[in-house]
This record gives sequence, structure tokens and C-alpha cells, in this order.
Amino acid sequence: MAYKSTDIVSRAQWRARDTKGSDAMKTPVKIVFIHHTAGKHTTTRQEGSETVRGIQNFHMNERKWADVGYNFLVGEGGHVFEARGWDRVGAHTKGWNAVSVAFSIMGNFDESHPDPRALKAVLGMIQLGIEMGKISQDYKLYGHRDVGATACPGKNLYKIIQTWDHFSKEKPTK
Repeated sequence: MAYKSTDIVSRAQWRARDTKGSDAMKTPVKIVFIHHTAGKHTTTRQEGSETVRGIQNFHMNERKWADVGYNFLVGEGGHVFEARGWDRVGAHTKGWNAVSVAFSIMGNFDESHPDPRALKAVLGMIQLGIEMGKISQDYKLYGHRDVGATACPGKNLYKIIQTWDHFSKEKPTK
């Protein structure tokens, strides 16, 4: 079942800082990346909002990015937080940002297993993206590690996404 746009915690609701800008995303994208934040696990909307603000501050202050890098962040309670959203190019997967959407589940999944509510939320958001024309119906799904030297999205989450429809064992192409 797809999420509805009203299920998403908007930037205003989580009290995002103003973006310093980013390019418009050409949709529908054919690639979806799954990440983890490798940080704090969140289960409530309030915890998630605080954590997303911290991630945004890190990305903007330390990395000097225009905004939080991901398109959406997902708490383990199933809360979805709008970051750059569907229509703005992210800063999540070097070399692939302009042609993909990224969902990052908050937590470290090298150490633990993701909550099923978070997994359901990601799958629901992908379906919503298809219904909205933001993600191609024949999209390919990858973990961040499939295109970069990283452990992201963590070994336990990576094992799970390898079982999902659309996961691709082939290297992505632009």
C-alpha cells in the first residue's frame, strides 16, 4: 500500500532550516538508493524531527551542502520526513544524485535490524513515487554500497533490500 502525501512529515512540521538551493530533479527517476544514517535510531515523530534537524545541521554546517542530502528520511516508527523531496536533486550518492531518489532509514543497521515499520514505510513511499510519476515503474533498487566504498546501508538492512522486487545485482547505468 502506498503512502499518501499527507503521511509525510513536511519540512515545516520538522522545522527544517531554509535550503540554500538545489537543482530541480528530472522525473521520473529510474534508480532508488537505500541508505542508513549510521546514527541514532528513532521511533517517535518527535525523536525523528530532532534527529533530522541534527542531520540537516551536520550536512549544511560541516559538509557545506545546500541542505540535508537525502530525499527522504525514515524513522523506525514508520515516520517519513521530507528532506529534499521528490523534485530536488539530493547530495546522497556521489555521481548519482541527479538521476536517483534516496531514502535513508535513521539508525545503524550494521549493529541491529531495521524495524518492520520503517521497511513498510520505504516500500510505501516507493509505491507513492510511482503513482505520482516521480519514480519509473521499471526502477532499479540499490544500496549505497553498490556504487561507493561504504558499508551503507549496513549489513542487516542490505540483506533485506536484496530480497525486494526491483533490487538489481547489475551495476547501475545512467
